[in-house]
Amino acid sequence: MVNIISDETIEYVGILAKLELSDEEKEQAKKDMGSMLDYIDKLGELDTTGVEPMSHVFPVHNVFREDVVTNTDDRENILKNAPEEKDGMFVVPRTFE
Repeated sequence: MVNIISDETIEYVGILAKLELSDEEKEQAKKDMGSMLDYIDKLGELDTTGVEPMSHVFPVHNVFREDVVTNTDDRENILKNAPEEKDGMFVVPRTFE
């Protein structure tokens, strides 16, 4: 195990995560964090020559479409549901004076 996690680091992570860890849990967390960091170090040993960097696993294409207006002025049907209407608009209670 190359990556050694200090007691202070475990305390700090516990504070950030708002966890109260027992001494046993702290020791287990130190081992787990060390194992994770060792695994990340192993990934750094991989030969990635000729591998292009990517931001997504799958190819991403532009998914935008033309902005076409599909609805028309259907104000009368919309205002049929309004409890109160005035001059083609909803009437709502005042929120401030």
